[in-house]
This record gives sequence, C-alpha cells and structure tokens, in this order.
Amino acid sequence: MDLFDEPTATNAPEFTVSELTGSVKKTLEGTFGRVRVRGEVGRVMIARSGHIYYDIKDDKNVIACTTWKGQVAGLGVTPEEGLEVIITGKLSTFGAQSKYNINVDSIEVAGAGALMAMLEKRKAVLAAEGLFDLQRKKELPYLPEIIGVITSPTGAVIRDILHRLRDRFPRKVLVWPVAVQGKACAPEVANAIRGFNAMTPGGALPRPDLIIVARGGGSLEDLWGFNEEIVARAAAASDIPLISAVGHETDTTLIDFVSDMRAPTPTAAAEMAVPVRLELMAWVDQQGARLSRSLSNTLNQRQQRLRDLSRALPNKDSLLDGPRQRFDYLTERLPNALQAGIAQKRLKLSEEAGALRPAVLRSRIAADKQRLDKLTDRLSAEVITRDIARKQDKLNSTISRLSDRARSQQDRRIAKLDALEGLHKTLGYKETLKRGYAVVRGDGKVVTDVAAAKAATSLEIQFADGRITRN
Repeated sequence: MDLFDEPTATNAPEFTVSELTGSVKKTLEGTFGRVRVRGEVGRVMIARSGHIYYDIKDDKNVIACTTWKGQVAGLGVTPEEGLEVIITGKLSTFGAQSKYNINVDSIEVAGAGALMAMLEKRKAVLAAEGLFDLQRKKELPYLPEIIGVITSPTGAVIRDILHRLRDRFPRKVLVWPVAVQGKACAPEVANAIRGFNAMTPGGALPRPDLIIVARGGGSLEDLWGFNEEIVARAAAASDIPLISAVGHETDTTLIDFVSDMRAPTPTAAAEMAVPVRLELMAWVDQQGARLSRSLSNTLNQRQQRLRDLSRALPNKDSLLDGPRQRFDYLTERLPNALQAGIAQKRLKLSEEAGALRPAVLRSRIAADKQRLDKLTDRLSAEVITRDIARKQDKLNSTISRLSDRARSQQDRRIAKLDALEGLHKTLGYKETLKRGYAVVRGDGKVVTDVAAAKAATSLEIQFADGRITRN
C-alpha cells in the first residue's frame, strides 16, 4: 500500500490524551476506590511543602504513594525506609507522568516484628547521637515543691500517683491531660513536656521541679506512642528532670532510655519523686540528737582539757614565793654584813696604821716625793689631761653598758612575770565565768553533781559579776 493512500476505516473511537487519561482515572478509581496494601517502604522523600512521597514495594513491583501535608498528622506512623507496613488510601492516577499512585491517609505497622525492627532502628539512631548517655541525665530533686504529671486525667494512673504522693509527702501537682495511646498520643505528650519546660519559675502557674510521664500497661501497639521519636527527643531536651513510668515493669519504651529515671510502675514513680515524710522527720530528729551529743561531748572534752591545763599551770603566788623569800633573807642579812664589813675595814686600818712609824713614814714620803718629782718632770699637763679624758670615756662606756644590760634583764623579767600573770588570769575560773559559766557551792564547798546539790542545806551560785545565795 502506498504511503499516501487514505487510511483504512475503523470503528475504534478516537481519544485525546487528556480524555484517555481521564477515562483511565475514572475507571481505576471506580473499580478500586479505597484500598489496603501491605508492603515494604522504599524510597522516602519529604518535600519542603510538607508533602511526603514514598514507595511501597514487594519483591517484584513498586507502587508510588503520596501523603499530603494536611494528612501527615493522621497517619499514625511516619513512613521509614525498610519498614513493613499496611497502608490505606485512595488509588488514583497522575496523568502528567502517566503514573498511578495511592493517596495514603493511614499507615499501620505490619505486625509486632516490624514494630520491634523499627524500634531497634530508632534506638540505634538516638544512641549514636548520645541521648542515652548517663552523663547527660539529671539528678532528681530531693523534695520537689511542684510535680508535673503527664497522663490521662481519667485513668487509674493519676489516682494511684496522687494517692501515693499524699501518703508519702504531699506536694503540689500539676496534671497535663494527654491521650496515652493512638495517633494523638505522641504529639500531645511531646507538647506537654515542652509546655512544662516553657513555664516561668514562680509565675502564676509555676514551673514544675519534676515531671512524671505515666501510663498503665498495655500491648506494644498500645504503648507505641511513647516509642515515637518526637516524644524521645522532647524528653531528652527537657531541662526539668523527668521520670518515665510507662507500662508495667516488663514494658520498655523509647522514652525510658532518654528519661533521667525509669520507674517500673506509676506508683513507683511517685515513690521516687518524694521521700516518706515520717521517715524524713525521724531522720532529722536523729541528726539533731547526734548534733547535740557531739556538741555536748566537745564541750566536755574542752572543759576537761582546760581543767587539766589549769592544774598543770603553777599558781602565781607559788611563782613569787621563791624570789620573795630570797629578798627577805638578803634583807635580813644586809645590816649584819654591813657591820661586819665596817669592823673588818677598821681592823685592817688599825693594822696598817700601827705598821707605819713616824721615821719610816717620813722616809717613805720623801722617797715617794722624789719619785713623784721625777714623774712630774716627765709628764706634761697635756699628756695628763688626755690620759684622764680617755680613762673617763672608758669609764662612762663601761657604766653605760652595765646600765643597759641591767635594765634589759630587768625588763625581760618584768615582761615574763606579766605574761605569766596574764596567762593565769585567762585560764583561771573567773575568766570562765565571764563566758557564761557559774560556780555552785553548797555549804561552802563546790558542788559538781545533782546529789551533792540536793544534800546541801544552802546553795551559793557565783557568776562573773557577783554571787547569789539560796537556802
């Protein structure tokens, strides 16, 4: 057939591209409508507009999926690559690219195994960021003034926590009501943690000193809201110490790893939050008694030490007894010694005078005069004057040194005596009276115990400024 011949007539209808794609769209949507599809999440792309584009695949085929920004909050589970899910949505086409896709508005994890796999993946990511490190965990306050509780306001959990706090140590409690399971759980819990942290300390609605996130037991699916990454990151970023009390002791959620303390049950969280008031009061009484005993023992030891030192210190009168006795002894001997000395000098003078006869004396005087005349001739007046001045200076210097030495010795002895007297005054019982003590005497004798005081017919109490007597 020639190329330029007329085409062979046919009964097939002729469509435009838009008509055909529109017809395919109507047929596909009319035949399937809403569908549930099970598969593995493949490529995931979150656009800047907030829309999410991803694939659902099995070992042979791939279906493109779209979730618009307004539908993301209701998904229940955020699609993650490699996660096995069951999606629910409306099958449609995208004519601009000759593709069909599913507009997904609900995602469920396909079984507990898939949930655990996703949980382990999230744990690995958060652990790599250091959110599980012990160094970043904050110490719980010993006795918080205000406790914030994030839980359901209608369940038994909040009643158990309030009852336990009331039994142990009543505190002010702020309850932030949230959904504890379902799609709204994760965003509401995360917003509650951030909301408590945003409060102003000491404001009209004061900021809590401690946060408890609590929920009763349940299945893995029921507790899944506390495994969401948004909740874990909000708990890790909390400036307020946080206790997680989700589920029973065997239940473990992601918030347990990032919280500052994990409680096996909500009741145990209340026990961790506050001490027992009666036990605390008993402990305070014990510490007060220990302090009193320690103070009393210390004072007794110091008093005993002071008494020991006072007994070892000599009395001031005993210090002066020896010098006084020597002074009196020398004073008594001085007149006799003077008289004996005078008598001895007189005797010696008589002996010398008797030995000097007039003839001998005149000859000696003549000889001495002759020798003196010779010396006089040899010594001039200047030499004599210089010699006298030198000897006078030497005499004055010797007198000055002797006077200084005698004065220094006297000053040292006076200072030592004053120091001993001051020490005696300081350690004496009268100085002790000035510090608030008193001496009790019964019938003239010092009383040191109750029995002696009761036996005495009269008591005299001596204070620093005087004495009083009681019969």
